[in-house]
Amino acid sequence: MNNNIEIEAKVLLSKRDYEKVLTNIVGTKYKDQFIQTNHYIDSKDRILKKQNIALRVRELKGTYTLTLKTPLAEGLLEKNQNLSPAEAYDMINYNKFPEGEIADFLELLDVDIGTLEKLATLATKRVECNYKTGLLALDENSYCNKVDYELEMEESSMIQAKELIDEILSGLGIKYEFNSVSKQYRAITATLNKD
Repeated sequence: MNNNIEIEAKVLLSKRDYEKVLTNIVGTKYKDQFIQTNHYIDSKDRILKKQNIALRVRELKGTYTLTLKTPLAEGLLEKNQNLSPAEAYDMINYNKFPEGEIADFLELLDVDIGTLEKLATLATKRVECNYKTGLLALDENSYCNKVDYELEMEESSMIQAKELIDEILSGLGIKYEFNSVSKQYRAITATLNKD
C-alpha cells in the first residue's frame, strides 16, 4: 500500500467552457488521454461519509486500485491498495471487501466492512497536461444518465492550484466558482435520488 497527499483545486464547467479550455489551453499538448471508472463504496447509511472518508475502486488501463481518502489541513491523505481483477470484481459486484491494510485501517476506526458496498459508478474521460508548475486535468464525467465537466489543477499548495486555475479561466473570460462537491458525492447523490 502507498500513501500520498493530494492537493488539487476543482471547478465545474459548462460543456462550452470545457471545450474552450480543451481547445485553447490543452490543444495538442496533452500528455495522456484515458478513461477511468470509479466505483464508490460506502454503507447504505453512509458511515464513511459521516467520518469524512471517501472510498473507491478505480479501474484504469486494466489495473484496479482501492483508494481511501481522508481530509488533512490542506488536501487529502490517500491510501492506495492494488487489487487483483478478481478482488475488484468481488468488491464491485458482491460487496466482498478485500483483505489488506485498508480493511485493517477501517476496522481500527470501528467500521464494519461487511456493511460496505458499491453505491455508484462514474466514468471519466480525462485529458491531462502540464501547465506551468501544475498538472491540469480536464474531465468529462458520466454517471446515472448525467454528464458534467470539470477542471482540476494539482499543485504543491491549494493557493498555487487556485492561482493557476484563475489564470486559465480568467484569461479565457470564463466566470467560475471553485467546486467543493466531489465526484463521489455527485455520483452517489444522483444514484440515490434517481427513483
